[in-house]
Amino acid sequence: MPGCYFVGVDVGTGSTRAALVTDNGRIVSTHVQNIQTWNPQQDFYEQSSENIWNACVTCIKKVVEGVNPEEIKGIGFDATCSLVALDTSGNPLSVSPTGHNDQNVILWMDHRAAKEASKINALNHSVLKYVGGKISLEMETPKLLWLKTHLKTQWDKSGLFFDLPDFLTWKATNCESRSLCSLVCKWTYEITTDGKEGWNSQYFQDVGLGDLQANNWRKIGTKVLPPGSPVGDGLSLKAAGELGLKVGTPVGTSIIDAHAGGLGLVGCRVPNISEDFSTRLGLICGTSTCHMAVSDVPVFTPGVWGPYYSAMVPGMWLNEGGQSATGKLIDHVIDSHPATSGIKGKIGDMHIQIYLSELLKDLAKKAGLDDEAYLTKDLHVWPDFHGNRSPIADATLKGTICGLTLAEDEESLALLYLATVQALAYGTRHILDALIKSGYSSIQSILICGGLSKNLLFTQTQADVVNLPVICPDEVESVLLGSAILGACAASYFPDMNSAVKSMGGEGKIVRPNSAVVEYHNNKYKVFLKMYEHQIEYRKIMSKN
Repeated sequence: MPGCYFVGVDVGTGSTRAALVTDNGRIVSTHVQNIQTWNPQQDFYEQSSENIWNACVTCIKKVVEGVNPEEIKGIGFDATCSLVALDTSGNPLSVSPTGHNDQNVILWMDHRAAKEASKINALNHSVLKYVGGKISLEMETPKLLWLKTHLKTQWDKSGLFFDLPDFLTWKATNCESRSLCSLVCKWTYEITTDGKEGWNSQYFQDVGLGDLQANNWRKIGTKVLPPGSPVGDGLSLKAAGELGLKVGTPVGTSIIDAHAGGLGLVGCRVPNISEDFSTRLGLICGTSTCHMAVSDVPVFTPGVWGPYYSAMVPGMWLNEGGQSATGKLIDHVIDSHPATSGIKGKIGDMHIQIYLSELLKDLAKKAGLDDEAYLTKDLHVWPDFHGNRSPIADATLKGTICGLTLAEDEESLALLYLATVQALAYGTRHILDALIKSGYSSIQSILICGGLSKNLLFTQTQADVVNLPVICPDEVESVLLGSAILGACAASYFPDMNSAVKSMGGEGKIVRPNSAVVEYHNNKYKVFLKMYEHQIEYRKIMSKN
């Protein structure tokens, strides 16, 4: 085994993971530790920064067990774009109506700041053109405004606010620098097309957060670094002691978890598929899904976040679409169906999604259909059960199912599962259509990572619906690979970020579209778009009451 490793750490919605990675992108070992989430009331989701850091320590120690600390050349962190609040002493500060200081993280999927987001959007400030024209209630300035409005005592006690990825590098190095990725994508830090960079003072004054300018913006970030840049002097004495690693081990400037997945994906090599980063749309799938596209020139797409300069790939403009609930939606559809408990009771260790996929093949065969896709001719789903992130950018949208019957058997669950998977693929097509309409003319392939990349029904459906080849990396843990790439960059192991991405990106397999079902999906996509129109029409009718 080579004597050169990098550690990648990924903090997702429900767990922390770490991986030991070689310089050619091979993951040697991984470890996972669950983290706690509180849901004190509807749309409020909170976590603990100390619980998360302790989980990171556990995971890192586990994956480096038995490895000489001299062989650990760098560490990279990614995490969800969640808001961390600390007091002036650097201790956890409650963001919760409960007042409990261990609940000091507003999770990315928290939707408490709907009114604050609407207030900000009503100003129509110029910074909003870099977030698709509308700020999302999942971004940080609406959440900061909520804290100032509803928890003023806590606001007055605040010393530092971090995006969760930056909190982790602070804990590792005691350096308060922030990542360009987090700040431009979630905090309205500006890098404009004419080269201006920094916080927009007028924007913060206008939205009611002007007091954050104090001490040269220290609370939200004075020193801003590109992803992968070395943070401070590397691991601090305290962190090195906790982790059992060398003081000064390079730590890379962090990145948002989805963007780490993009880094790990975009360099994947497949024969006869263009390796040009700008020809690829990356899907980073988990609880939600992020859709990542990069371009050499800025592309403004209504309802799609960005363009963000150098937020993922240095020197390229990133656009980020997304779906707020994908893996979570599939789980919800399955877990809430009456047939689920009976299925789980008889399939043992088999994953229920595999069972349902096999059942769909049997149903198609019995019905004399050439492809299971045809089973949902009369069953349609609009998948925005947690609002629409892109390209409509309306968090108030609801999920819709058309074609239900009184059936409660496993066949009805399988059909609903299939219709949901198809609906998520139509959501990808909706985002891709918006990008193409705005100027992305060269997308030639879709790359998928995360849990759903292991789901053959999901990947084939994505390929069929967008009528493009789908690439699934052999190294399925692209997010962990992406965070390890940050560590490699911090250690200057490769000449630059692009070299690291290409050297560690690995190879993949192709899922090609089935031309026989393309027209069928074209028609179902028309129904999909009509379901949105109908939801808006129903709202207008009921608004008269």
